[in-house]
Amino acid sequence: MFSRLAGAILRAILVALLIATPSLLLPSSSPETTQIVTLIALFSAALVIFEYASVYPSLIEFRDAPPFNRVRFMSLFVTVFLLSVISRGQIEPTNLTQFVQAVGGLIGYAIDFPYSPVRLVLQMFPTDTSADNIFMVRTAAGLAYLISLITLTIFIIILRLQGWPVQGRSFNVWVNLPTFDPTAGGDVVVRLIRDARLNIILGFVLPFLTPVVVSSASTLFTPVTVGSPQTLIWTVSAWAFLPASLFMRGIAMHRIAEMIREQRRQAYELAALEQGFAPS
Repeated sequence: MFSRLAGAILRAILVALLIATPSLLLPSSSPETTQIVTLIALFSAALVIFEYASVYPSLIEFRDAPPFNRVRFMSLFVTVFLLSVISRGQIEPTNLTQFVQAVGGLIGYAIDFPYSPVRLVLQMFPTDTSADNIFMVRTAAGLAYLISLITLTIFIIILRLQGWPVQGRSFNVWVNLPTFDPTAGGDVVVRLIRDARLNIILGFVLPFLTPVVVSSASTLFTPVTVGSPQTLIWTVSAWAFLPASLFMRGIAMHRIAEMIREQRRQAYELAALEQGFAPS
């Protein structure tokens, strides 16, 4: 119990640090922004403590199947940190900020081609946006999108090399998929594969669909601007992180479906052997 609580507190501190990173690195945060960030960080930390300290899950998936959530957290943290460093360089340039901005700029230009996700992100902003702001958005979008691709690659490597999610121990579907009801009807394997495919499709489409939706909504609401560095950081981070997270969830659910299917096959073969028949 003590080790579970200690782990929950450590995770809560890391989540709070993630949310506070832009405010800590940007020197021009207003008192109102600081108060809002502090409130969100405390609420998120409390949610993480309740989730990981409790025996029964409620929202967080793959809680006992590391390193799924660790990979996702590191991906989001690195994205937010690097985008915060780039934004800080606009106010207080240093060697680090200039290096990160140069790398992000090269990546952004390389990915900025017609109909690419980065090009669609640039089209979200008004036509009168300055060239410096366009460069800033391209740099942030390119860097964030590259991190999401690296995250997917790392997760697939872990999946292949470590045999995730079993890794030599039992896997509880209810604990790791609390929002998935195996008794809702229909075969569990079929439903897992269907949900996996849906998540993968959404993960592929979302980077292209989100800018289009935002651009269409700008005709009814205030257009997106880069006046607030924190708004840019979190918008671009979410744009890159959510599709990668959906991809990972889809791959994970498909892996679990294959694992259940293999366990069923082994059970059928064992039952056939016990009855004196050779397995087909």
